Amino acid sequence: MAVEVKIGIADSSRELTVQSTQTSDEAYAAITAALSGKEDVLALTDEKGSRYLVPTAKIAYAEVGNTEVRRVGFGA
Repeated sequence: MAVEVKIGIADSSRELTVQSTQTSDEAYAAITAALSGKEDVLALTDEKGSRYLVPTAKIAYAEVGNTEVRRVGFGA
């Protein structure tokens, strides 16, 4: 299951949204490590294999949430 990660960038009116292949816990741990000063850059990979590098000094906020699976058809 993919997880949606939203990152607010300082001095930018837009946010970066990545559908990551990581679990929610893995993404949260990576962001926590980056914001605690252990890493200078936050690295994420999306479902298609694209890589994103975000300097931790520019991260204003981060949101990690599970992507809901869209169901097709009628539910009982």
